[in-house]
Amino acid sequence: MHVTLFASTEGRMLGIGLALTGLMLLAFGIGWHLFPDSVLTYAAMTGLNLVIGRAAGMSFGYASGLGHAQVVPLNMLVETIQVLVVYPLFALSWRQLIRVPRLQPLVKRMHHSAESREGAVRKFGAIGLFVFVLVPFWMTGPVVGAIIGFLIGLRPWVNLVVVLVSTYAAIGVWGLLLNELNVWAATVNRFAPFALVIAIALIAAAMHLLGRHRERAAQNQHD
Repeated sequence: MHVTLFASTEGRMLGIGLALTGLMLLAFGIGWHLFPDSVLTYAAMTGLNLVIGRAAGMSFGYASGLGHAQVVPLNMLVETIQVLVVYPLFALSWRQLIRVPRLQPLVKRMHHSAESREGAVRKFGAIGLFVFVLVPFWMTGPVVGAIIGFLIGLRPWVNLVVVLVSTYAAIGVWGLLLNELNVWAATVNRFAPFALVIAIALIAAAMHLLGRHRERAAQNQHD
Protein backbone atom coordinates (compact mmCIF):
# COMPACT_ATOMS: atom_id res chain seq x y z
CA MET A 1 0.00 0.00 0.00
CA HIS A 2 2.70 2.51 0.99
CA VAL A 3 4.83 1.51 -2.02
CA THR A 4 1.88 2.03 -4.38
CA LEU A 5 1.00 5.33 -2.74
CA PHE A 6 4.42 6.96 -3.05
CA ALA A 7 5.12 5.37 -6.42
CA SER A 8 2.36 7.55 -7.88
CA THR A 9 3.05 11.14 -8.92
CA GLU A 10 0.40 12.48 -6.56
CA GLY A 11 1.91 10.43 -3.73
CA ARG A 12 5.29 12.06 -4.29
CA MET A 13 3.61 15.47 -4.38
CA LEU A 14 1.95 14.68 -1.07
CA GLY A 15 5.32 13.69 0.39
CA ILE A 16 6.82 17.03 -0.71
CA GLY A 17 3.82 18.90 0.70
CA LEU A 18 4.06 17.16 4.07
CA ALA A 19 7.81 17.79 4.19
CA LEU A 20 7.28 21.51 3.50
CA THR A 21 4.58 21.60 6.16
CA GLY A 22 6.95 20.06 8.70
CA LEU A 23 9.73 22.50 7.79
CA MET A 24 7.40 25.49 8.09
CA LEU A 25 6.14 24.34 11.50
CA LEU A 26 9.74 23.77 12.59
CA ALA A 27 10.67 27.28 11.45
CA PHE A 28 7.72 28.73 13.37
CA GLY A 29 8.75 26.75 16.46
CA ILE A 30 12.34 27.98 16.31
CA GLY A 31 11.24 31.52 15.55
CA TRP A 32 8.82 31.46 18.49
CA HIS A 33 11.76 31.07 20.86
CA LEU A 34 13.97 33.63 19.09
CA PHE A 35 11.53 36.26 17.76
CA PRO A 36 8.11 35.62 19.36
CA ASP A 37 6.50 38.92 18.33
CA SER A 38 7.51 38.63 14.69
CA VAL A 39 6.56 34.96 14.44
CA LEU A 40 3.11 35.69 15.89
CA THR A 41 2.46 38.09 13.01
CA TYR A 42 3.60 35.53 10.43
CA ALA A 43 1.54 32.79 12.11
CA ALA A 44 -1.57 34.99 12.14
CA MET A 45 -1.08 35.84 8.47
CA THR A 46 -0.71 32.13 7.67
CA GLY A 47 -3.80 31.21 9.68
CA LEU A 48 -5.92 33.89 8.03
CA ASN A 49 -4.86 32.70 4.59
CA LEU A 50 -5.74 29.09 5.41
CA VAL A 51 -9.05 29.81 7.15
CA ILE A 52 -10.41 32.82 5.25
CA GLY A 53 -8.27 33.31 2.17
CA ARG A 54 -5.26 35.11 0.76
CA ALA A 55 -6.91 38.55 0.75
CA ALA A 56 -7.40 38.50 4.52
CA GLY A 57 -3.98 37.01 5.22
CA MET A 58 -2.10 39.42 2.99
CA SER A 59 -4.10 42.42 4.24
CA PHE A 60 -3.17 41.52 7.80
CA GLY A 61 0.48 41.29 6.83
CA TYR A 62 0.51 44.75 5.25
CA ALA A 63 -1.55 46.21 8.13
CA SER A 64 1.04 44.81 10.56
CA GLY A 65 3.82 46.75 8.83
CA LEU A 66 5.28 43.98 6.70
CA GLY A 67 6.36 44.66 3.12
CA HIS A 68 6.15 42.76 -0.13
CA ALA A 69 9.37 40.89 0.68
CA GLN A 70 7.71 39.25 3.69
CA VAL A 71 4.04 39.03 2.70
CA VAL A 72 4.34 37.71 -0.86
CA PRO A 73 6.82 34.81 -0.31
CA LEU A 74 5.04 33.52 2.80
CA ASN A 75 1.66 33.47 1.08
CA MET A 76 3.23 31.76 -1.92
CA LEU A 77 4.60 29.09 0.41
CA VAL A 78 1.28 28.64 2.23
CA GLU A 79 -0.69 28.22 -0.97
CA THR A 80 1.95 25.93 -2.45
CA ILE A 81 1.62 23.68 0.59
CA GLN A 82 -2.17 23.76 0.29
CA VAL A 83 -1.99 22.54 -3.29
CA LEU A 84 0.71 19.94 -2.57
CA VAL A 85 -1.32 18.45 0.29
CA VAL A 86 -5.00 18.82 -0.61
CA TYR A 87 -4.80 18.11 -4.35
CA PRO A 88 -2.87 14.81 -3.94
CA LEU A 89 -5.18 13.75 -1.10
CA PHE A 90 -8.16 14.34 -3.37
CA ALA A 91 -6.59 12.47 -6.31
CA LEU A 92 -5.43 9.53 -4.18
CA SER A 93 -8.80 9.28 -2.43
CA TRP A 94 -10.62 9.47 -5.75
CA ARG A 95 -8.49 6.58 -7.06
CA GLN A 96 -8.96 4.76 -3.73
CA LEU A 97 -5.23 4.52 -3.13
CA ILE A 98 -5.93 5.87 0.34
CA ARG A 99 -9.10 5.34 2.32
CA VAL A 100 -9.84 7.73 5.16
CA PRO A 101 -13.57 7.65 6.00
CA ARG A 102 -13.49 11.11 7.58
CA LEU A 103 -11.93 12.48 4.41
CA GLN A 104 -14.70 11.28 2.09
CA PRO A 105 -17.25 14.07 2.77
CA LEU A 106 -14.53 16.65 2.07
CA VAL A 107 -13.50 14.84 -1.13
CA LYS A 108 -17.10 14.75 -2.36
CA ARG A 109 -17.62 18.42 -1.51
CA MET A 110 -14.42 19.45 -3.32
CA HIS A 111 -15.38 17.30 -6.30
CA HIS A 112 -18.80 18.92 -6.55
CA SER A 113 -17.31 22.40 -6.18
CA ALA A 114 -14.74 21.77 -8.90
CA GLU A 115 -17.21 19.98 -11.17
CA SER A 116 -19.60 22.94 -11.09
CA ARG A 117 -16.82 25.21 -12.41
CA GLU A 118 -15.24 22.72 -14.79
CA GLY A 119 -17.06 23.49 -18.05
CA ALA A 120 -15.29 26.65 -19.23
CA VAL A 121 -11.89 25.36 -18.12
CA ARG A 122 -12.29 22.07 -19.98
CA LYS A 123 -12.96 23.96 -23.23
CA PHE A 124 -9.61 25.79 -23.12
CA GLY A 125 -7.49 23.24 -21.24
CA ALA A 126 -4.35 24.45 -19.48
CA ILE A 127 -4.88 28.05 -20.62
CA GLY A 128 -8.41 28.03 -19.21
CA LEU A 129 -7.10 26.63 -15.93
CA PHE A 130 -4.42 29.33 -15.75
CA VAL A 131 -7.02 32.07 -16.20
CA PHE A 132 -9.41 30.42 -13.72
CA VAL A 133 -6.80 30.40 -10.95
CA LEU A 134 -5.44 33.85 -11.88
CA VAL A 135 -8.76 35.72 -11.74
CA PRO A 136 -8.72 37.38 -8.31
CA PHE A 137 -12.09 36.31 -6.99
CA TRP A 138 -13.09 34.05 -4.12
CA MET A 139 -13.84 30.40 -4.88
CA THR A 140 -11.39 30.34 -7.81
CA GLY A 141 -8.36 29.43 -5.75
CA PRO A 142 -5.47 27.07 -6.45
CA VAL A 143 -6.87 24.00 -4.69
CA VAL A 144 -10.14 24.06 -6.64
CA GLY A 145 -8.12 24.82 -9.77
CA ALA A 146 -5.83 21.82 -9.22
CA ILE A 147 -8.83 19.54 -8.75
CA ILE A 148 -10.37 20.87 -11.96
CA GLY A 149 -7.06 20.16 -13.72
CA PHE A 150 -7.27 16.59 -12.41
CA LEU A 151 -10.87 16.21 -13.59
CA ILE A 152 -10.14 17.44 -17.12
CA GLY A 153 -7.23 15.02 -17.42
CA LEU A 154 -4.13 17.23 -17.25
CA ARG A 155 -0.94 15.37 -16.39
CA PRO A 156 -0.16 15.86 -12.68
CA TRP A 157 3.05 17.86 -13.08
CA VAL A 158 1.54 20.01 -15.87
CA ASN A 159 -1.46 20.63 -13.65
CA LEU A 160 0.76 21.55 -10.71
CA VAL A 161 2.96 23.93 -12.72
CA VAL A 162 0.00 25.72 -14.34
CA VAL A 163 -1.80 26.12 -11.01
CA LEU A 164 1.25 27.31 -9.07
CA VAL A 165 2.48 29.78 -11.72
CA SER A 166 -1.01 31.25 -11.96
CA THR A 167 -1.28 31.33 -8.15
CA TYR A 168 2.00 33.22 -7.83
CA ALA A 169 0.87 35.73 -10.45
CA ALA A 170 -2.43 36.19 -8.62
CA ILE A 171 -0.63 36.71 -5.30
CA GLY A 172 1.50 39.38 -6.97
CA VAL A 173 -1.65 41.18 -8.20
CA TRP A 174 -3.26 40.93 -4.76
CA GLY A 175 -0.05 42.23 -3.19
CA LEU A 176 -0.01 45.38 -5.31
CA LEU A 177 -3.71 46.04 -4.75
CA LEU A 178 -3.80 45.34 -1.01
CA ASN A 179 -0.63 47.30 -0.29
CA GLU A 180 -2.11 50.36 -1.99
CA LEU A 181 -5.35 49.93 -0.03
CA ASN A 182 -3.36 49.62 3.19
CA VAL A 183 -1.39 52.81 2.46
CA TRP A 184 -4.62 54.67 1.71
CA ALA A 185 -6.35 53.32 4.84
CA ALA A 186 -3.39 54.35 7.00
CA THR A 187 -3.84 57.98 5.87
CA VAL A 188 -7.42 57.89 7.15
CA ASN A 189 -6.73 56.39 10.57
CA ARG A 190 -3.96 54.29 12.07
CA PHE A 191 -6.45 51.53 12.89
CA ALA A 192 -8.12 51.65 9.48
CA PRO A 193 -5.83 48.99 7.92
CA PHE A 194 -7.03 46.47 10.51
CA ALA A 195 -10.64 47.52 9.90
CA LEU A 196 -9.93 46.72 6.26
CA VAL A 197 -8.77 43.23 7.27
CA ILE A 198 -12.01 42.68 9.20
CA ALA A 199 -14.09 43.94 6.27
CA ILE A 200 -12.31 41.61 3.85
CA ALA A 201 -12.75 38.68 6.25
CA LEU A 202 -16.49 39.38 6.56
CA ILE A 203 -16.91 39.65 2.79
CA ALA A 204 -14.96 36.41 2.29
CA ALA A 205 -17.09 34.64 4.91
CA ALA A 206 -20.30 35.89 3.26
CA MET A 207 -19.07 34.78 -0.19
CA HIS A 208 -18.13 31.37 1.22
CA LEU A 209 -21.55 30.89 2.82
CA LEU A 210 -23.28 32.01 -0.36
CA GLY A 211 -21.19 29.60 -2.40
CA ARG A 212 -21.96 26.71 -0.03
CA HIS A 213 -25.67 27.56 -0.22
CA ARG A 214 -25.61 27.52 -4.03
CA GLU A 215 -23.68 24.24 -4.05
CA ARG A 216 -26.22 22.61 -1.74
CA ALA A 217 -29.09 23.91 -3.88
CA ALA A 218 -27.43 22.60 -7.06
CA GLN A 219 -26.70 19.24 -5.43
CA ASN A 220 -30.30 18.91 -4.24
CA GLN A 221 -31.54 19.59 -7.76
CA HIS A 222 -29.06 17.02 -9.12
CA ASP A 223 -30.22 14.42 -6.61
